[in-house]
Amino acid sequence: MKFNVSSKTLHSFVSSVSKVINSKNALTILNSFLFTLDGDTLTVKASDMENSLVGRLTVTEAEGNGAFCMDARRIVELLKEMPDQGITFDIDDDNLEVNITYPNGKYNTIAINGMEYPAGQPQEQGDSLTFVCPTEQVMKGIENTLFAVGNDDLRPQMMGILWDVKPDRIIFVATDTRKLVKYTNALSEPGTEGSFILPFKPASVLKNVFGKEDEIKVTVTTKSVKFESESFTLDCSLIKGNFPDYNRVIPANNPYSLTVDRQSLINAIKRVCVFGDGGNGLVKFKTTAETLTLRAQDNSYGTSGTESVPCNYEGNELLIGFGSPYLLEILGTIDTPDVVIKLADPSRAAVFRPADDEDKSELLILLMPMNIID
Repeated sequence: MKFNVSSKTLHSFVSSVSKVINSKNALTILNSFLFTLDGDTLTVKASDMENSLVGRLTVTEAEGNGAFCMDARRIVELLKEMPDQGITFDIDDDNLEVNITYPNGKYNTIAINGMEYPAGQPQEQGDSLTFVCPTEQVMKGIENTLFAVGNDDLRPQMMGILWDVKPDRIIFVATDTRKLVKYTNALSEPGTEGSFILPFKPASVLKNVFGKEDEIKVTVTTKSVKFESESFTLDCSLIKGNFPDYNRVIPANNPYSLTVDRQSLINAIKRVCVFGDGGNGLVKFKTTAETLTLRAQDNSYGTSGTESVPCNYEGNELLIGFGSPYLLEILGTIDTPDVVIKLADPSRAAVFRPADDEDKSELLILLMPMNIID
């Protein structure tokens, strides 16, 4: 086998595909890429047994067909340091010696027979859910929910993002019991109905690898989901079980409304936290008609911080506490200049919303308050 390819193009593909590879693998061969040459199309595959990612690119001067495996770390680091020019791979079909050459250098290694690479999951028979959507719809869904995915092994259904697919929209939901995000996007209409829970790792890979694609075809079976674009295919196992009924925990009516400049609130939280309890990160909100007062304290060291932020508040005066790390995550996810916080009482979840939702989308974030003694 022999082919020529741009070093930077190949580096872009192998870097993307390598995101599936674990730092430690039960099978040594999973530290390698599976390269397959078919005509002038080169595919690069990586897998961790539960997820597999394949990249496709066009090569020139192709001779022969076949498959071989090469150490992923070594090939990524080599291509990273190469200048942007054509490089030639020449693979001896008999002894699998690989010669990598370009005008200023030559590198030699021994490949592994591609037949030794583990096969993917067998194709499932039966009904499947299939739809095509713009990449922007998928990216926004993951970006708005990934931070809220749980990491408790005792609640595996919460260790991923729920895709609740409706004929006219997709609802993305994630929760770790402390916070919950519901993001609805109707940028495209799937025209079908179903749901599945996408684990954290493939969701992260999807976000990092498919961002420049135009559209994504999604095929869901009972145990797995496949995401296909022009350049990449991601296969991954799904989380078993039922996701909690998210609509039951969303407050139907929080009567008090607080509108505040988002960046001013972020900056104030970061400052008062310096003098607060680093263990629980508690920040107390005290609301009046035109002022939101933030207070954090650490009784162990006798320190405290207080700061006021202008706001527009409609409702009774209220004292409520939140964990600052959660507040900063939520305010970092919302991207409008102002944020609206719907409140009820110090024991009920607060609802965070952007002041203005983007066209054909709706973002809603719940945060449970912390117990306070004042």
